[in-house]
Order: sequence, then C-alpha cells, then structure tokens
Amino acid sequence: MWELFGSGLLSVWLDAVGVETTVTDSWDRFSGAATPGLALVGTKEPAIDAIVQSYLQQLSAKGLLPEEQGIWIQTGYQLLTSNQGTTPMPAASLTKVATSLAAMSMWELDHQFETLVGSTGTVVDGVLQGDLVVTGGGDPLFVWEDAISLGLTLQQLGIRRVSGNLVIAGNFTMNYQPDPRASGELLRLAWNEAKWTPDVAKAHSRMGGGKPSLEITGQVVVAPAVAEQKLLVRHLSLPLAQILKRMNVYSNNFIAETLADGLGGAQVVRSSAAKAALVPVEEILLVNGSGLGVDNRISPRAACAMFMAIQRDLLDKRDSGGGVYTLGDLFPISGRDRGTIEERRVPEGATVKTGSLWNVSGLAGALPTEKGLIWFAIVNGGDYLEGFRAAQDDLLHQFVKEWGARAELPSILTPQAKDQPQLRPGAPERNQIIAPES
Repeated sequence: MWELFGSGLLSVWLDAVGVETTVTDSWDRFSGAATPGLALVGTKEPAIDAIVQSYLQQLSAKGLLPEEQGIWIQTGYQLLTSNQGTTPMPAASLTKVATSLAAMSMWELDHQFETLVGSTGTVVDGVLQGDLVVTGGGDPLFVWEDAISLGLTLQQLGIRRVSGNLVIAGNFTMNYQPDPRASGELLRLAWNEAKWTPDVAKAHSRMGGGKPSLEITGQVVVAPAVAEQKLLVRHLSLPLAQILKRMNVYSNNFIAETLADGLGGAQVVRSSAAKAALVPVEEILLVNGSGLGVDNRISPRAACAMFMAIQRDLLDKRDSGGGVYTLGDLFPISGRDRGTIEERRVPEGATVKTGSLWNVSGLAGALPTEKGLIWFAIVNGGDYLEGFRAAQDDLLHQFVKEWGARAELPSILTPQAKDQPQLRPGAPERNQIIAPES
C-alpha cells in the first residue's frame, strides 16, 4: 500500500501531483526523482532489512537500546526498511539539512547577502571627516579576506584615515564572531596592515595583492541604524550555494545559526522544512538552526525526505553560468571533500551530512549503488560515539556490497556549479562602489 506522510487525502494528493501508484521503475532509483514524503510501505527489501536487523542486534549486544536507534532506508518510492523511523530523535547537526532546505525555500542559490559601507562626512586630503558606517545584512561568512579586500576598496575611494568612529549597524559579524563590537574590532585590525597579527597576514598570503593601510582614529561603536549617511560600497557575500556547502562540509554551527536567524528563527526553519519535505511538522522539533543540544529532534524519515526535497528543488536551479546545481554542490561527498567525513570510512561517492553530540551520532544522505540511489538516515543514541560512526560506515558498505558499487558518481550527485574567481573569498569584484567619495 501507499503511505503519504503528513496527509490523509492520499488519492486527491496523488491525482494533484500526477503520481501513479505503479511508479517503482529504475528511473526513480537512479534519478532520485521520487516525491519527498511518499513511500511504498509493506514491501521491505529482504536483503537490506536483514542487514539492518543484524546491525541493530550488534548494537543491542553492546547494551544499546534498539528504541534509541533510528533508521530509515528508501529508494525511489520504495521503503526498504526502518526502525523507529517516524520517531523524532536527537538529530545533532542533521538539523543543518533542515536549515539548508529552509534557506533554499527563502532565497535563490545565487543569493548574496549585502554589507553596506557609508560615511557621515567628507574626505579631505585622505581623511574622512566623520564616521565610517558598516551595516551588516546577515552575511555568515565574512572573513579576513573579505575585510582586507574591502579596506583596499575604501582606499581606492581616497580614504586613508577616519577621524571619527567605526560604527557597526545591522547584522554584521566577522570570522564567526557573534558580538558586533568584537567583529568591528576585527574589521578595524584587518584594515590597518601596520597592526596585523599572524592570522591576518596568513589570510592575506592566500589572496596576494595590496595591503590596506586605513586607520580608524575613533572607537568601534554599535548602533541599531544610521539614517544620515552617504553610501560608498556594497560588499556582496559568497552565493548561498557556496555558503551552504561550507556549512555542511565543516558542520559550522555559526553559519547555521546566522542563516536560521535570517530566516526568522528555528520555528520558521521547522515549518518551512516540514512543508517542503511533505512530512508532519511534529517530526521536526527544533530550538535552533545548528543542532547544538539534545532538544533538536528529527525523525529518520523526515531527514530522508528533506534530502529528497532538496534534490527535487535542485532540478530547477541554475548557477550564474547556467549550470545545474546538485546535492554535491551543497553537501560533502565522501572521497572528494574534507570536513567531518574526512576521517570516516563512508563509501566513496556518498553525499551525506553528519551529526554528533557526546551521546548522539547521525548520518544521512544519498548512497549511489549499481541498482540505484539509496536514501538513508541513521540516528544512533547512547554512549558509543566512535563505535556508532564505525558501525554506520560498515552498514553503508554492506548496502553497497549487496547492491553493487557504481563505477562513477551519478550526475545528480556530481558538483556542477562553477566556482568562479570573482566569487571566492576576498575577491575585489564582490565590492561594488556605489558613489565615489569626494
């Protein structure tokens, strides 16, 4: 029988979306084209089910409770097997899958957050007679390179010294520092090469080019907004797709929290992700956008459905060069990316998200095999973190052994979007001069 997650109007919904109840062919398995939140239950794959039951028995033999081990394994429209699949469980950084999906629902993947720089005075002989105002627009990935590049652009406008203060307004953060005043101090440091620390110098060495020498005479001041100012420069963030990729590869909590705040908070992320993934909102329980703490809970089937929803939405996305985005443009690929999977034994080509707390280990994503994609979510609970990770990796290898390894990565997982030079950290092209200073 068919089970539609999150709705009782099964036949009406199937007619509306044009899904035939006989769709179980190889296209769905290989393309990942199945509808999120929809699976054919009661038809478990015996071999996969047996592998999972053995996995659970091995954990149980170590004193780990089966009811704390959540599993959902699906291919196309077919549910292969599950354990506690609809139960919300501590998700750790699998929460970032929800944040990614919600961000995609709000912004285009080429969206760039704006940081505006303005002045409250005029420049006389290289000195800005007034304050320099930096108004943040929620860029979660403003780092040393961006600050150095921005300082050089201000010098291009003729500013060598600011007689007033450096005013920080809006949502401005730098180097993952949530405090706006501290972020302002970092920005001030980056603009004055004479006071650089080794960290700043190292960042500049990755960029090359000139070194800014811009001195702020006054203090760093935080203000809610500055109405009377002349806008000088618009700094654009990296595109959202690149931000999500960095967030998911390194499981960066700060980026996730900043994006969630920009979306309106954890409850907006929760409702947006559930709606996009076609799962009951009761299966996604969030208190933040990163996964820190055990109060963030997601069911294994919701985790799978969110990955499938992202893949579905990517079918209509294009980068600035016309290329198609894939899951590999947003999540780490085993054997290609570093970050949290670098030391793991996840089968090569799997596109995944990890999640870890001291007593939680999660792994979810898409596993390519010769017979098609396997969508999976594994959420383990108990004091066995390293053991969980090793067991998860072994479990996926058993799936590959059963269904066969693919000779090459399927196109729907292979990164396609272009990492253009002007879209790299510190690229001067991301600083747009609004009005020349005079």
